[in-house]
Amino acid sequence: MPTPTTENWSNSDGIIVSMLEQITPLILTYNEAPNIGRTLERLTWAKKIIVIDSYSTDTTLEIVNSYSQIQLFQRKFDTHAQQWNYGLEQVQSPWVLSLDADYIVTDELVSEMAALPVDGHIDGYFARFKYCVFGKSLNSAILPPRQVLFRKNKVTYIDDGHTQLLQITGQSATLCAYIHHDDRKPLGRWLWAQDRYSLLETKKILETPFSELNFVDRIRKQKILAPFIVVIYCLIFKGGILDGWHGWYYAFQRALAEIVLAIRLIEAEKLQQK
Repeated sequence: MPTPTTENWSNSDGIIVSMLEQITPLILTYNEAPNIGRTLERLTWAKKIIVIDSYSTDTTLEIVNSYSQIQLFQRKFDTHAQQWNYGLEQVQSPWVLSLDADYIVTDELVSEMAALPVDGHIDGYFARFKYCVFGKSLNSAILPPRQVLFRKNKVTYIDDGHTQLLQITGQSATLCAYIHHDDRKPLGRWLWAQDRYSLLETKKILETPFSELNFVDRIRKQKILAPFIVVIYCLIFKGGILDGWHGWYYAFQRALAEIVLAIRLIEAEKLQQK
């Protein structure tokens, strides 16, 4: 990857610093051999990369250890929030770039980050995503923007269903460039992850009062509607049908994830009635 042009600033001591020098990428891994190499290839600009691994059993660690700027820590996984917060404790730089192991940082995003002011008034930046199917980016996806770049001393993570939420103190903005979400793990691993996620989402949906659920989770709680709605939404409203079989693949993925969640909700509710 070509080195992006950076804008420099002088701090109070007259030392020239750039934004990229203030950022440490932070990545969580567990058996991410199909993905992690492509992710790390786009982070060669970083002076240091922190990887928190949940004791991978594939070749993830071999790939990670081939990069000299990586600091590797291993921790048994309990929740996403706890894992991310542990990772934050290992970061020494003022700024953190929080990435999943299948997030590909584009050259455009690197250049945009390089041009950000080191000491501006913004404390966190959201990035938008392009979802990829077998390496092809889709014109449509339902991935919401995620706050991936932030000042370390302004944030903490909390659990939210199968994932985590970043709580930040301060002002936020949205970057123009995209991150590519390019997960190439085999279908069996994807199904394993979806079933695991569905257990956490089931707990969240059933334990949260209906009035406090967001619109999507209210539909999911009905169990029948969500799988059909997500297919129509992905193909028609988001234009996935224009992506050809890649768009159909993504729509089927999302429908299958909703079906697994619906089955888990039915199972949990019936067990509660016994």
